[in-house]
Amino acid sequence: MHQLWGEMDRRLLIKLSSAGLAALALPGAAQAMAAQGFTHSVASGEPGPDSVLLWTRYAAPSDTRLTVELSETSDFARVVAGGSVTAAGDRDHTAKLTVSGLQPGRWYYYRFIAPDGTQSPTGRTRTLPQGRTRAFTLALFSCSNLPFGWFNAYGHAAARQDIDLCVHVGDYLYEYKAGDYPAAKDIVPGRLVQPTHEIVALADYRLRYASYRADPDLQRLHQLFPMIAQWDDHEFANDVWKGGAENHNEGEGSWTDRAAAAERAHSEWMPVADTRWRDYQVGDLATIFLPETRVTARDKPFDLGDLLKGKRDVPATLKQFAETGYRDPARQLMGEVQEQWLFDGFAKSVRGGTRWQVCAQQIVMGSLFTPPESRNWFGADQPDYVKRRVEISQLAARAGLPLNMDSWDGYPAARDRLLAAAQRADADLVTLSGDSHNAWAFDLTHDDRPAGIEVGGHSVTSPGFESYTRGISDAVRVAALRGSSPQLKWANTQDRGYVTVALTPDRVTADWHSVASVREHDLKLSGSHRMTTMRGTRKYDAA
Repeated sequence: MHQLWGEMDRRLLIKLSSAGLAALALPGAAQAMAAQGFTHSVASGEPGPDSVLLWTRYAAPSDTRLTVELSETSDFARVVAGGSVTAAGDRDHTAKLTVSGLQPGRWYYYRFIAPDGTQSPTGRTRTLPQGRTRAFTLALFSCSNLPFGWFNAYGHAAARQDIDLCVHVGDYLYEYKAGDYPAAKDIVPGRLVQPTHEIVALADYRLRYASYRADPDLQRLHQLFPMIAQWDDHEFANDVWKGGAENHNEGEGSWTDRAAAAERAHSEWMPVADTRWRDYQVGDLATIFLPETRVTARDKPFDLGDLLKGKRDVPATLKQFAETGYRDPARQLMGEVQEQWLFDGFAKSVRGGTRWQVCAQQIVMGSLFTPPESRNWFGADQPDYVKRRVEISQLAARAGLPLNMDSWDGYPAARDRLLAAAQRADADLVTLSGDSHNAWAFDLTHDDRPAGIEVGGHSVTSPGFESYTRGISDAVRVAALRGSSPQLKWANTQDRGYVTVALTPDRVTADWHSVASVREHDLKLSGSHRMTTMRGTRKYDAA
């Protein structure tokens, strides 16, 4: 299917990109929200073999009925599908329409037209293939904190000619007030967000989306490719679970109200269906599952600091916890209803002859353990609370407890259920993840048998291990982490970027692309790393 690119005029793609930038390079979210007309370009998502969801925003004093046109050519000489949709004020003037009756595996151009004849920028999208499929390439993104830097990863991907579908697994935006994360001294010039306070109410979330979607590289990515997207925690607040979040407090009002506002703004501003989990069929090549691991059923993450309060024998307390409460089978990450949907989906996909079962979800699934060497990574001049955390982390590792309780490592029984279901189904499982800000390649195992691989994507801009362990090289960190974490086959703990995942009937090829910088607007890469897996092995090929 990549041969379709050969039939397309590369100059046309440049023209599309340039038109979008010229029309939409807004100086800030406040101006964008005050503007009238098509303020934030176009986007598409939720592709099927004969349908796709189209998105735009059209600001006007009252609700406005828009016409939608799709064509196989950029001049719209023959409109093959379309419809009409209202950009409604009570949805922040956003509009979403699912257009059906399309042909499978085909690129289309689309546009929105206002009653006065004004046209949106022209977008480009594609439907999913049907039947025998020889190749399909995903681009994986996560963790794009705008004040930390430029979205060069989006820009680099948008200029490529070999991507069929973008997958965003969360932290599309961040909720913090200006100067919190990042600190004021670390904000990259020109990368300010609106509103400047922490977002809590519906108007706040809407304005923060407007702020992010004013970025030209993100606009261009949405304009040229369909995207499937799922939230992680920061679309709500930090370390979200079904009953709250680490940084939500009583002074910020009801958690239920805040979560509802966040979910509504996400539905308005993203080209997504209004269902919390869903799947996509890529011919006979792959089923892509998009589960939800944050607000539906997730139990509150373990906090070792709370566990150890008032305890004198810390090692004994951690050992007892590791053997009991940590493995509680009742603890949920996705919930029973969603687990049944996913596990049945694995089995149905395999029975139908689909080659790969791809689980595009939010958090790292492979196990990471604190290496003993890391006690010396943080410097002697750290404040006492940092030294205490380092000490607890070391003791937890000796007790067999993992590094990050907010990932699947904090829900081992739920992870066991998922991997066991993949094994029962005889699935060729490929898990995609984000959240951690660093790049990982894990062999996933269950019951001492291979269960699949994990492609852990590094962040678009958010800092990773390198920001907390200054003076320690990536090679040293990775060697130590691999020594303490047997499932880890490769990692990059210093770069930002994105991943392409190329699927063929017999092989998956993951390429981690590192951008040269996020502090300058520069689309150059500093390098890439490739890993592959053969179908049936359920583990990465030997290096």
